[in-house]
Amino acid sequence: MHGIGRIPDEVGHLILSEDGAIITSGGDLENAEQFASSIMSLLTCTSRNHLMQSDGGGFKKISVTYTDHCYVICLSNKNIHIVKRRFATHEPVNV
Repeated sequence: MHGIGRIPDEVGHLILSEDGAIITSGGDLENAEQFASSIMSLLTCTSRNHLMQSDGGGFKKISVTYTDHCYVICLSNKNIHIVKRRFATHEPVNV
């Protein structure tokens, strides 16, 4: 167990190896191979040479935001962690 399921408002997660193979998945992203491929294409656009740098030269986190949810992508131990989070909808405050 990777403990990734404890993130608030998480509705799905993926953990990919550095070559894009799915290590684990769950929720809305369960076995989402096409989505994993799209994420790898996105990361390739960030320059593959800088993707897995251990000297801090690569990215730390990428967020892809939609109106009702977002994807947060980060690296840890040469794995790519992707979490789909739902935005908390707050009731309007009546004054």
